[in-house]
Amino acid sequence: MFLSDTNMTDNNDTPGDNSIQKVEPNYHQYSLFDIGIDPGLKDEEGNELPRPFTKNQMRKWLKKVRWENHKADKRAKEKARAKERRREAREANLDLGPSRKALKKMKVEKDKKNVGVIIDLSFDHLMIEKDRYKVIKQILRCYSVNRRSESPLQFHITSFGEKSRNDISRHNGYENWDVEFHEEPYLDLFPKEKLVYLTSESENIIENFEENTFYVIGGLVDHNKHKGLCHTIAKDQGIRHGQLPLDKYVNMKTRKVLTIDHVFEIVLRVSEGLAWQETLMKVLPVRKGAHICSSVSDSSIDISYHSD
Repeated sequence: MFLSDTNMTDNNDTPGDNSIQKVEPNYHQYSLFDIGIDPGLKDEEGNELPRPFTKNQMRKWLKKVRWENHKADKRAKEKARAKERRREAREANLDLGPSRKALKKMKVEKDKKNVGVIIDLSFDHLMIEKDRYKVIKQILRCYSVNRRSESPLQFHITSFGEKSRNDISRHNGYENWDVEFHEEPYLDLFPKEKLVYLTSESENIIENFEENTFYVIGGLVDHNKHKGLCHTIAKDQGIRHGQLPLDKYVNMKTRKVLTIDHVFEIVLRVSEGLAWQETLMKVLPVRKGAHICSSVSDSSIDISYHSD
């Protein structure tokens, strides 16, 4: 069996037409004999699966092999691109902030806010592998924006199970992040009276983030398949819940869906003292078409804080 990196282009040669020459493919064809690293396949529970033999399984398997083989080269190219961007920024007198290396070397402990954010990862069973990876990617952005803050939030991740650990292990060094990873659910770690679940279905509007309080964000990318789930969980657990006052400050042209990292950064910026309107205009993507409201609206809107 042979599979290629790219799709082959059919050569519709006409018999007897010597003017058309066959073009040899310029890509490498993979076979079982080309495989130098075997990452193996695992099911959802982490159990090893035998080598696949169907065409679709083999394609997926070889994709993982190619990733392992080229991971080092890809990382090297990313570092080279980042170096080039820094060089261009210096020439243009642009401030990109501290580099990763500089951040790692910082010995002085920053004064953390007395406000915390918890990302609840108890929804692994409701997501396919692709959506779980999206959650990890959004957590990565949360960590990045938090560590660059002069007054970062207390950052906790709860219900950090085997699937989440396997997914995040693709990012080397996550164990050294300034993030508290907990296998336990948040109810086993924090008093109920200090918890507030952020959910768009809540009738409570949050204008200020309280001291000594932890705001929970559902770690779920569900494409609106489980609408209202976080609100239901908060009510069943008897903890407070609330929604962000987006409708009061901005109008959005597109579907009002916020990712995990959007919500995290909004909490961070407002806690830093930035005004709501300025925060929302800064954090929300351009594609959302957000613009400042001309008047204050008292109606709630349909905004999800856990979907992509």
